[in-house]
Amino acid sequence: MNAKLRFEYDRSGDILYINKRPPYPEQEPAEIDYGVIARLNPTTGEIENLEILFFSRRLDEKTPFELPLIADFRFAPT
Repeated sequence: MNAKLRFEYDRSGDILYINKRPPYPEQEPAEIDYGVIARLNPTTGEIENLEILFFSRRLDEKTPFELPLIADFRFAPT
């Protein structure tokens, strides 16, 4: 899926959402790291959404915050 990334932050829950598409009930959740939830396409297993819990606390820590993912960034068609 070639989709633009959409970032949303829930300040009250301290959760960063990174979405390639709107979430839907059939997605399968998988905790890929402590407090990092991937929502997977039920057919392909592709990661479509990420939820990063305790986001502001992670940024305040003195160590870099890394995700166990490989990124393939490209420009989206305009």
